[in-house]
Amino acid sequence: MLRLTRYLRPFTGLILAAIVLLFIQAVCDLSLPNYMSDIVNIGIQQGGVQNAFPLAIRQSEMNRLFIFTNDADKARILSDYTLVDKTSANYADEVKQYPALATTPIYVLKSIDQSEIDALNPVMGNAIVSVYGIEQIQADPSKAATFGGGNSGSSNPISGLFLNMLKNPNLLTQAQTNPSQAAGLQAIMSGITQKIGALGTSAIVQYAANAIKAEYQALGMDVASVQNSYIFHIGLIMVLISLLSGVCSITVGLFSARTAAGLARDLRRYIFRKVESFSSAEIDKFSTASLITRSTNDVTQLQTITMIVIRMVCYAPILGVGAIILALNKSVSMSWIIGLAVIILIGLIATIFSIVLPRFQLIQKLIDQLNRVARENLSGIMVVRAFNTQQFEEDRFDKANTELTDLNLYVNRVMVLLMPVMMFILNGVTVLIIWVGAHQVADSRLQVGDMIAFMQYATQVVFSFLFMSFLFVILPRAAVSAGRIADVLETEPSIQDPKDPKHFPAPFKGTVEFRNVSFRYPHAEEDVLHNITFTAQPGQTTAFIGSTGSGKSTLVNLIPRFYDVTGGQILIDGVDIREVSQHDLRDTLGYIPQKGMLFSGTIESNLRYADQDASADMLTEASQVAQASAFIAEKPEGLQTPIAQGGVNVSGGQRQRLSIARALVKKPPIYIFDDSFSALDFKTDVALRHALKQHTGDSTVLIVAQRISTIKTAEKIVVLDEGKIVGVGTHYELMDTCETYREIATSQLSVEELA
Repeated sequence: MLRLTRYLRPFTGLILAAIVLLFIQAVCDLSLPNYMSDIVNIGIQQGGVQNAFPLAIRQSEMNRLFIFTNDADKARILSDYTLVDKTSANYADEVKQYPALATTPIYVLKSIDQSEIDALNPVMGNAIVSVYGIEQIQADPSKAATFGGGNSGSSNPISGLFLNMLKNPNLLTQAQTNPSQAAGLQAIMSGITQKIGALGTSAIVQYAANAIKAEYQALGMDVASVQNSYIFHIGLIMVLISLLSGVCSITVGLFSARTAAGLARDLRRYIFRKVESFSSAEIDKFSTASLITRSTNDVTQLQTITMIVIRMVCYAPILGVGAIILALNKSVSMSWIIGLAVIILIGLIATIFSIVLPRFQLIQKLIDQLNRVARENLSGIMVVRAFNTQQFEEDRFDKANTELTDLNLYVNRVMVLLMPVMMFILNGVTVLIIWVGAHQVADSRLQVGDMIAFMQYATQVVFSFLFMSFLFVILPRAAVSAGRIADVLETEPSIQDPKDPKHFPAPFKGTVEFRNVSFRYPHAEEDVLHNITFTAQPGQTTAFIGSTGSGKSTLVNLIPRFYDVTGGQILIDGVDIREVSQHDLRDTLGYIPQKGMLFSGTIESNLRYADQDASADMLTEASQVAQASAFIAEKPEGLQTPIAQGGVNVSGGQRQRLSIARALVKKPPIYIFDDSFSALDFKTDVALRHALKQHTGDSTVLIVAQRISTIKTAEKIVVLDEGKIVGVGTHYELMDTCETYREIATSQLSVEELA
């Protein structure tokens, strides 16, 4: 596919914009589990308490906290809080929010930044947990063994320390009334501080939350409102993030679709232009059916993969790597679960990749074969019906169709295993996380919200691999298609224009000269034309005749450079045709092929194919000369009569006459008739040649014919036999000097007709 990357340059802006949006989308998607964790941990478990210090606290309770703080910490706490009482200027506003202010002074938190929040959490968190634990034990000594969410059989890191409070449950009261008694709390305080500090900020906040909620209740605050407000706030943020992610996803879809469709459009155009420049040798190399497949099915494959790559190739790695990092941030101890899942996923993808890759190349070849069989059947439908071989053709098509179907089914059976196996891995990972995480939650080593977030991140990791596996599975087939397209685009036509083309001399006469011309088809073992030498003069008709396979059509096809000579020269007005541009060369020619070819449209559009600016009189004159005016006039719509693809709705003779009329509209100085009269009856043939002689005037006329009557009046007749010239002259001269010509003539005409 790298061979086609240069065709993406016009879409660089769209691709870069899509990558930026994908990064934003991935960041949004990665942030949602973290917010969900906050809702569970803070919104539900902690009642909306976000930090280990309250927004407001009674003065009496603050004094209890100071027992567990040193002088520096006490000064820091006092600098972050404002003492409010009935004499304060903002008393009226504060008492509405904190009704307890009416009976007791309170400390209200000032506006502080994140750095101060981070510093204040451990300072006040340790003190609040200590005071609250002691107060709970004083109220109910049985809580010492289970404080902090543990149970009688748990290994809660701080509950054991509070068991010491049972020895003297009045230590806190004694320390408040007699500061000298505070020394008795130092050992317990030191152990509590050490244990709590080791748990991290989230654990400190979790332990302090109940104490802070109890303080809020004591202040007369609506605790449920605090919780609901937090949950609504975080929920609103999640909704906005989801909307942003959705907008990014939709926009990326638009950008990727425009890029993929634009690339497909450009590739089809480039392929079409390249094929137009191909000589017959390149057409034979690829085959018509294969070129059609490459410009349709292969381009469609590439369009699909381009859209998927832009959509997933950036998003999936960002999502996977980000999810792994954030999952480890939630719980390092469960990282082995994600590692195990990743190893299994990589093994699964590698296995599927090794199975389907070789078969994708074969699929495209089978599509070529199916197209070839269908095209041959449709183009030769009349022959098929004439020989009653419909069943044979159906069997041929069924064989090609069955081979393609069976291979597609095999590949799809392999690929269909991908999703259920992925879901099995995902469900297994989920169960494993719940099983391991539940034990850690019970041991207070992990919060429930963090376990849920870890589970969501693990899911994102699995889905990122699912996206990439899907990409890896379809990428090989697209790579095959891309290679087939690149083969066409990178093929240089064997017939090229010279770097510095010459021009025909003016005035242009149209003298065609063959000098020792030899020709061999590509990959053939021997020449089909040998040392052909003759000159066709303007104002004269030069005819070519010979047995079937003698090289007549091959000879005249060298003049428009459908093939290039392999030896000798072809000159027009003394200039080698290989030294002028193909456009200039073919601009001088009026070519009528052996098989009349018409294009879908109307009779008029086909005639104007030679000259879009041709007047109505020119079309009429050309039709009359080509003996086509009679059957055109019989048509109700005249020149506007529709022509089907290939001209299948007109007879062979009518098709040939319209092909001749089309060339006459061009009025070129050189006419090439490649057995263009074979489908005409003798009367029409005579009338056409008579009118053609008057119309062509000074033009050079070259005619390939099978019938002696068609070329009998030609000024020069070239007789070919097995690719060699065996006679040149007029009809009467050749009758006397050329045995080959005489045999052909006597086999077609009577003695009286030859006279």
